[in-house]
Amino acid sequence: MYSIGTPGRPWGEEEKKQWLAAQTVKRSYADEVLNQLEAVPDYFSVIQYGALPYDESRYPLYALLPKAPLADAPWVLVTGGVHGYETSGVQGALLFAREYAKTYFDNVNLIVVPCISPWGYETINRWNPLAIDPNRSFYPDSPAPEAKLLMDFIGAMPQSFLLHIDLHETTDTDNSEFRPALAARDAIEQKAWDIPDGFYLVADEAAPNLPLQQAIINEVSKVTHIAPADENGLIIGAAVPSEGVICYDKRKLFLCGGFSHATYCSTTEVYPDSPSATPEICNRAQVAAVEGALQYLLK
Repeated sequence: MYSIGTPGRPWGEEEKKQWLAAQTVKRSYADEVLNQLEAVPDYFSVIQYGALPYDESRYPLYALLPKAPLADAPWVLVTGGVHGYETSGVQGALLFAREYAKTYFDNVNLIVVPCISPWGYETINRWNPLAIDPNRSFYPDSPAPEAKLLMDFIGAMPQSFLLHIDLHETTDTDNSEFRPALAARDAIEQKAWDIPDGFYLVADEAAPNLPLQQAIINEVSKVTHIAPADENGLIIGAAVPSEGVICYDKRKLFLCGGFSHATYCSTTEVYPDSPSATPEICNRAQVAAVEGALQYLLK
């Protein structure tokens, strides 16, 4: 039983306040994210597109946009840190922007949004302070400012996106903390599944584009191991149509990977709790995923 709430009864405002009071800051968004923006190549303009209302001075939101967009080149969106606790989603996006994006400047227009949920990053949380999961909140009039501010910013742009890759992790705390909290908050029993040991992808059920997903898997496999299916042939309860790939209906679930309406999309899932994983490996796996997708599109 979770430590907050009454079994069988969804949380009200009092339980949400109890949950919020139990959260603590464990790392610095300013030190680990904002300071790194100073090192991105001159190709990028660093644009503030909003600030989280919990503390606007502490949680400004930034995107990296091309200073001089190429007129006939496709647009690519890379997002990280929708779930702030998934560290390599943030650090992998920053690493790609700093050290690897320059390879593609002559062929695509890159937008990188490295940390959508900075409060979640600092407190190592899946939810925001309102006990809302931003990655289930990409819909009109979203109550999650993390989602709404990004949708408003991207939605105001005239261009369409050829590719959107959203960088995530699946961690052991998904089972030990976040799914039990979800079950308590909503008073709905959550199905249990084994955390897969390795990297996998979540494609869009409506347009999975499996050759793209396989190209990403092939590139990531040079950096870290790919998650095998479990004894039932599934990964986190979902069918596996291609090695290391599952599918979700991203728009129906209001996921970040679906809001941009990109022609091609993929959500990465790095496994940082593997005995063979290190923060460096996890960050480079995220970079490899972005590069695998770009190389596939540019063939």
